[in-house]
Amino acid sequence: MQPSTRRNLTIASLYTGTLILGMIIGPKFQKEHAQKRSVSAPRFVAESGVEKVDRVLNIIEENYVDPVKVDSMQDLAINQILKKLDPHSAYLPPVAARRQFEDLDGNYNGIGVEYQFLNDTVSVISVHKGGPAEKSGMKAGDQILKVSGESITGPQTNPQKIISLIKGRSGTAVDLLLKRTNDLKKVSVKREKIVVSSIDAAYFLEDHTGYIKISKFGARTDDDFAFEVNRMRKKGLSNLILDLRANGGGYLNAATALADQFLPDKKLIVYTKGEHEPRTDYFATQKGVFEKGKLVVLIDEHSASASEVFAGAIQDLDRGLIIGRRSFGKGLVQEQFNFGDGSALNLTVARYYTPSGRSIKRAYNNGSDKYYQDVENRFHNGEVAGKKADSLQKHKKYKTASGRVIYDGGGITPDIFVPVDTSSYNNYYYALNARGILLEFVYKNIVRQISPMSLNHFIDNFQISEDQYKKLRDIAASKAIKFSQKDAMKARPAIQAQVKALTARYYFGNEGFFRVRNGGDKVIARALESLKKS
Repeated sequence: MQPSTRRNLTIASLYTGTLILGMIIGPKFQKEHAQKRSVSAPRFVAESGVEKVDRVLNIIEENYVDPVKVDSMQDLAINQILKKLDPHSAYLPPVAARRQFEDLDGNYNGIGVEYQFLNDTVSVISVHKGGPAEKSGMKAGDQILKVSGESITGPQTNPQKIISLIKGRSGTAVDLLLKRTNDLKKVSVKREKIVVSSIDAAYFLEDHTGYIKISKFGARTDDDFAFEVNRMRKKGLSNLILDLRANGGGYLNAATALADQFLPDKKLIVYTKGEHEPRTDYFATQKGVFEKGKLVVLIDEHSASASEVFAGAIQDLDRGLIIGRRSFGKGLVQEQFNFGDGSALNLTVARYYTPSGRSIKRAYNNGSDKYYQDVENRFHNGEVAGKKADSLQKHKKYKTASGRVIYDGGGITPDIFVPVDTSSYNNYYYALNARGILLEFVYKNIVRQISPMSLNHFIDNFQISEDQYKKLRDIAASKAIKFSQKDAMKARPAIQAQVKALTARYYFGNEGFFRVRNGGDKVIARALESLKKS
């Protein structure tokens, strides 16, 4: 970063830190020095904004009729300030800041499990291979009832409490009470440093055509990607489908580093600039591991931020095809400012622009609620189903390196549009999946009752029986999921596919899950078709 940029950010950080620090320590100094101020200054002298916030919090703390948590009120004051800026500037309390850092950094100190909160109970959905949880005998499907003797079941349990109990210093042990089917089991798990790959899945769809799924851009994404490509190249990789659907972004540098793997030396990937941020250009270097070979990038309405930086560069420079649906439209860059108590401020400091000069950010002048509602509106107005002409036609025109017309604002519009599949994905399916009923059904009624010989054998032979599907409908009814027989029959293909994918993940990990899901994916099919035509 340029010296002037760092100086500006330092000034901004100091100012913000002073404001928030004033909110935190103000009440203390207010009490200690109240008498001195009243003597040394006339009462009619106006107080500054920071002093006024300090004084209000101090008055509340010392005089309010009921007990109050001033810390939470300080957080509320900060959030109200940030609401006046943009939807992506945010204050992160210590726990949230730590979770975000660990998620993007790719490592943490813990036991190596992925879990989901189902029916007020923590259910393990995957166990890190070779991690401490696996060494202790934990399996996907286990329910964690207690951690170090403290119950973590019930509606009062929250993610912050679970994380604080399970994670801890490497080398320390944590005692867990597990429920497996109807049996209770106690295990002691020694915490270790867990390294998590940024790659969700990497395998061959067809001869010479690989598939790589990336759900976030973290510190390890570039290295993890290069490792997988080099591994697959030894087996004949020449075409690649890179899946960035539902990838909400991450580090800007991770996106530019990944784009560098595909682009020739000195090509502009993206540039950023803001009121206090001079223009900064990011260029490709000579190190790319996939600069030659056919490329397809998959995006959808949940692909945002760093995903759009990457997709925009690939599209603008005609390096590959973009297939799917219009991306989210977040053209803003955040810088993180950390505070001594572990909290952090994610502040928008710049906009980013694709190589052609496009800014693809959506307008946020009408407030955060309407800004985030835009994606939902695309479902209601028919855009994602392909029933509405794209509104970007009204935006400013730009051209790719080969002269194709593209538009700014509102996200990255794909080169090939594939509508959302509505043939069996209805409200009944979404309710079952969102409530965790499908996952619960798999763990209680499918797994441990079959013994698949291999992933290929499982894919070719597994299916839900009529009795099993009836049992699933009965479970849904018992949990007040309202549906008609017509809804249930229409959703059956989608439900069967998800149950099969969740079962495959139990036995074969993420590759099993994505191989099953991608087998009937219309976007994947369109990508394979385009590779054969190009």
